[in-house]
Amino acid sequence: MKKFFGDLKRDLKFKNVGPGHVVTEEARKPTEIKAKAPEKPRRPAEESQMAAAAALSRLEIKQQKGRPTSGRRNDAKNELTDPAVTSEVQTINNQGPNSSQKEDRSSFSVDAVYFICPLTNASVSKCAREVHIKEAILMKFADDPIQASIMMIHTFNKDKEKIKTACETLGRYIDNICNNPNEEKYRKIKLQNKVFQERISELEGTHEFLQSIGFERKKIHVAGQENEEDFYVLNEDFLTRYEELRQYKDDLLNAEPVTAQLDRRVKIFRPSAQAAKFELPNDFYNLTAEEIKREQLMRSETVERTTMLRTKAMRERDEQRELKKYNYTLLRVRFPDGYILQATFYAREKVLALREFVHGVLENDCAPFDLVGPGGRKLKDDSVMLAEVGLVPAALLTLTWDAEVLLDLQAAGHSFTGTIKQELLSNVQTL
Repeated sequence: MKKFFGDLKRDLKFKNVGPGHVVTEEARKPTEIKAKAPEKPRRPAEESQMAAAAALSRLEIKQQKGRPTSGRRNDAKNELTDPAVTSEVQTINNQGPNSSQKEDRSSFSVDAVYFICPLTNASVSKCAREVHIKEAILMKFADDPIQASIMMIHTFNKDKEKIKTACETLGRYIDNICNNPNEEKYRKIKLQNKVFQERISELEGTHEFLQSIGFERKKIHVAGQENEEDFYVLNEDFLTRYEELRQYKDDLLNAEPVTAQLDRRVKIFRPSAQAAKFELPNDFYNLTAEEIKREQLMRSETVERTTMLRTKAMRERDEQRELKKYNYTLLRVRFPDGYILQATFYAREKVLALREFVHGVLENDCAPFDLVGPGGRKLKDDSVMLAEVGLVPAALLTLTWDAEVLLDLQAAGHSFTGTIKQELLSNVQTL
């Protein structure tokens, strides 16, 4: 046993003394070498993260087929630390929507993205759209408080599930009144009721709706309680207007939020060599805070994606991400006579929407034509989105008349001149 412990001590001693010693030598005190603690990774500043995004974006474009993976990674790392990139991104950040610096819009192809309010028919900029719609709904209370309150419920509140629950609960209140005309209890709604507080009270427009259909707020003594409680009580004048109440319920349940329609901002330009030059405002590029986070996450995955084999499903998912980068696009269509048509579209609109729009500006709206995109590719599939065929955030297309139809017209002795409507040509501008 003594020998066993002696051997065990020698083994431990041998392991501790390090290389170059024998177990019978006197153990030398090993030289202490303090290992340098690994540097803790620092969280990059916001500017650096944006610089990373810009660098990786350029890296995707510059990638060459067959280039080693390590080379791509090194390029990415070099660009992430390039001060010029950080400076570039800082400049972009300073020009963002939260900056006090205002854009000089005089040189832009279009000064902003505009929308048409369905209530006022006014054209308002993207940044003023929500405020304008809210003001228009509030102004409608003077003429039609019931419809205005319904619009308010569906437009001012953003949680669709809560809106649905509130509308269904309000509908049940009305059903109970109409189905039980002699039951006084159904004509009263206790404001402190748990269901009312959780489903109704917190949503904008619900109180206005109840008041507009005949409910009045009153304090009523409740049996067994010392203090009076707040109630909504249906006015007696509405007790015989059950059909109207049912109609209000249907209007409430079937309503949609008030949304502004995209204003195409149609312009006609004289023939110009500047047709392919675009200067766009921030409206075409700005992302919400959530979209910025998503964009940064996508960029951080870019290098990793380029170093791995991807399935078809993975490629399709990445393509869908790319489609979400832009919400709008500015398109120009050059006609055979040189005139240029310009309009704003949603990036996710179909090619069919563009084709129908062009038909709508022609004197002969049945005239057949082809649209040729950048690079000479004809747009043949009307079901694809504009973003899917690369027409974002701006593009110049060329319109050509259908050659076969022109030959048929000539053979029949007819002449064809595809012209833009005169009312548009009367406002022609110079690029």
